[in-house]
Amino acid sequence: MYLSLLKSFNRLHPRAWDFIQLMRLEKPIGIYLLLWPTLWALWIAGKGSPSLGNVLIFVIGVFLMRAAGCVINDFADRKVDGHVKRTEQRPLVSGKVTSKEALILFALLVGLSFGLVLLTNATTVWLSFGGLALAATYPFMKRYTYYPQVVLGAAFSWGMPMAFTAQDGNLPAAAWLLYIANLLWTVGYDTYYAMTDREDDLKIGVKSTAVLFGDADRVIILTLQGLALFCLMLAGSRFELGLYFFLGLVVAAACFVWEFWSTRDRDPHACFRAFLHNHWAGLAIFVGIVVDYAMR
Repeated sequence: MYLSLLKSFNRLHPRAWDFIQLMRLEKPIGIYLLLWPTLWALWIAGKGSPSLGNVLIFVIGVFLMRAAGCVINDFADRKVDGHVKRTEQRPLVSGKVTSKEALILFALLVGLSFGLVLLTNATTVWLSFGGLALAATYPFMKRYTYYPQVVLGAAFSWGMPMAFTAQDGNLPAAAWLLYIANLLWTVGYDTYYAMTDREDDLKIGVKSTAVLFGDADRVIILTLQGLALFCLMLAGSRFELGLYFFLGLVVAAACFVWEFWSTRDRDPHACFRAFLHNHWAGLAIFVGIVVDYAMR
């Protein structure tokens, strides 16, 4: 139904689907992976009852900024995506969308996001510039460092401190435990994602943690996921979360173990499924937080 709704936009304009693909709206996994951690922070900041206004601002903001991130990523990769089997048909590579159109769309999406941030407070507005810098910088990092996933993790986690400041104007030190946890988790699942393209990346000289980690990739990913859970446990203790939150962490841990086992042959399709599977881990943690506060 979701895809049918998106494809119906072609009735409004024959090129609508090209821009939908550029924003990756037909593949909502990135929205989920950005949304769940943002909602973890928002629910904790609001002690289980965040304001409806903030929920709407951050949900819509996640949608817009993920789309903006995909656009600038494809702009940065427009000269290399054609050499990677998975990305060779993207709109910028195929010429369905021009570079100028992509930059205009990126500016529009960022402008709309900034308009949402202006509905919060000054501290959150100032923090938003850091998030924009990270989102715009990440796509270019794979040319200069083997750690672009770390920059992605920093960008994907930036909504968490913003959620705290938007909710009550404060940013407790324990909030950075949530930030670090999500950064570590992001590096882990995006390494699975990078493993699907590793052979092509090696040929064209694109850097990633999947290339850097080599045969130690799966062990390092599982270690990063374990460290993320440890940071979440510490944060849960600081924020006085209880049984249901920790049960959510147990479910997430089971997801991570399944991903480790399912990728034992490093088949690219299995690695991609493992990447997608992280959505359930993030959802489990969010459900644990919501239920924990609801049962008090």
